[in-house]
Amino acid sequence: MDTLWSPWRMRYMMNHERTDACIFCKAIAEEDGQENLIVLRREKAFVILNRYPYTTGHVMVVPFAHVDTLEALDASTRGELMDLMTEMMILLRELYNPQAFNIGANIGAAAGAGIAGHVHLHVVPRWEGDTNFMSTIGETRVLPEDLDETFRRIRAMIKR
Repeated sequence: MDTLWSPWRMRYMMNHERTDACIFCKAIAEEDGQENLIVLRREKAFVILNRYPYTTGHVMVVPFAHVDTLEALDASTRGELMDLMTEMMILLRELYNPQAFNIGANIGAAAGAGIAGHVHLHVVPRWEGDTNFMSTIGETRVLPEDLDETFRRIRAMIKR
């Protein structure tokens, strides 16, 4: 059962062509902004908002290299991924005051990777009670903040 259906997702799906191209590689080639949702670029990796977030502030830390596993990355790229993940936790703590985080990677389709060909890390802020009956019964996620607003707020924090 797909629990991420919402009017926003339907609007996105109706206005974007489906393609087999890697969404991360496509985003890398675009100018940063609300269209590609990249909030920060570094030398070997970048941070992008999750278009279908579990909670407000859900970001992904992604290497520029299109590889499918962490061990395929060189040590300096893995180090930059960890540094960016930590930097995002610090920023998100200040911005949203979460009580906890889920940090993880689904490496390979069998592990649940939606984009199995391009490894990435999820940083998901969490609050007590941030899951509710809407996901189960209503088959939708309720987020207190629009994705465009999340993008704007995170970019503003990075720029200061």
